[in-house]
Amino acid sequence: GPALSVAEENNGQWSQAAVGFARKHDTALDDLLIIENGQRIATKIIKKGADSSALIPGIVADSVASLPISRKMRWGKTRHEFLRPVQWLVLIFGENVLPLELFGLNSGRKSRGHRHHRDVEVSINKPECYESLLFENKIIADFEVRREKIISQVNALTKNNERVSMPQDLLDEVTGLVEWPMALRGSFDEEFLKIPSLALISTMKKHQKYFHLTNTASGELLPAFITVSNIESSSPSVVIAGNERVIKPRLSDAAFFLNNDKKSTLALKQPLLAGVVFQNRLGTLLDKTNRVAALAKELSIRMEANSKIVVRAAELSKCDLVSEMVLEFPEMQGIA
Repeated sequence: GPALSVAEENNGQWSQAAVGFARKHDTALDDLLIIENGQRIATKIIKKGADSSALIPGIVADSVASLPISRKMRWGKTRHEFLRPVQWLVLIFGENVLPLELFGLNSGRKSRGHRHHRDVEVSINKPECYESLLFENKIIADFEVRREKIISQVNALTKNNERVSMPQDLLDEVTGLVEWPMALRGSFDEEFLKIPSLALISTMKKHQKYFHLTNTASGELLPAFITVSNIESSSPSVVIAGNERVIKPRLSDAAFFLNNDKKSTLALKQPLLAGVVFQNRLGTLLDKTNRVAALAKELSIRMEANSKIVVRAAELSKCDLVSEMVLEFPEMQGIA
């Protein structure tokens, strides 16, 4: 509260400042305390904690509602939306099920095992049994444990003089896609290595969620990949063959785009820049290219560089933006 010099009048009575402070905190004047060696008044308030079982359902509902989900799904005839269709809810505190309604479902203690290996109902009596019960039914519930298992399995499939790329975003995405991870190694035709490696890597990473391999010494891309399956197949070779069959048309598409682009020069693509707006008040990409070329020429003269080469580079610098390769793989800008 306020300082004692403000809270106490000369006659020793409480001032209006003290009365207002006591009223605000529902405290009797006789219960006001003097603290900090007599420098300030205070009041002591004890608030009893709310019952956890009464608070948790609301906390869970608010947390789910505030998840930053950019794209949501609807399912069935309902208007409920989430990352994926929700089939059941488990909410247990101690040994009791807490009441919660989300996505048209009521919470309970029934979960399920892996839909391919152990598609059975799993009854969870108390929270500490959750992980072990699901593990018995082929689900690794802990995200960190699942991720470490994937890292270990993927590394085990690399050979001498090979390095596997496991970028954090891809690793986290793959970890979120599987419940019982099983890493498998596949390959593709070496002929595809003629395509810029970044396009191949992009195809494997974005479309297939594969980890790519490179030569440790040269850093060159290898015609191999590692995928993480969500099943422990009795015929892993069949699963590998399926993945190899799927990746082939993807890589063929990249080869098709590259071959189409190579049918004309960068210079011949330049007129197409006139059809791409850079900024509504600054014109098209062709307008920008012309401005960059003019600036480049001026700077090259001042720096005593070869103006002809510099201007030519500037004129060609944006042409790849209208190539099929870059339209399909935006990360290839300035590289393709």
